[in-house]
Amino acid sequence: MLKGFRDFVLRGNVLDLAVAVIIGAAFSTIVASLTKDIINPLIAALVGKPDFSALVAHVNGGVVTYGNFINAVIAFLLLAFVIYFFLVLPANKLMARVKGPEAVTNKTCAECLSEIPVAAHRCKFCGQPAA
Repeated sequence: MLKGFRDFVLRGNVLDLAVAVIIGAAFSTIVASLTKDIINPLIAALVGKPDFSALVAHVNGGVVTYGNFINAVIAFLLLAFVIYFFLVLPANKLMARVKGPEAVTNKTCAECLSEIPVAAHRCKFCGQPAA
């Protein structure tokens, strides 16, 4: 019973996920600081208010704080931007460099424009000789 649990915990996906959650939490605080300490003051310099939390709408005695929603959307977009351009894009470029170019396995038939294997002598769709 404990051996199965140990195998589960030490499986690569579980460890990768645990590391991703921990790094994601730490990265979230960095982006929150970027939003609060840099972006909001820049918005304040341009618009006159540091954030949009003061934007409210009064509807039948209720208060709709849509400014907080705008702040959350800005924080999310900043987080997505930073994650994509500083983590995903460099990692994809690094993986492409490590893997090298992909091997060509298919070619296009000149007659019917179908995809056929590189080793084929005739097109399986139209029967024409493969170039």
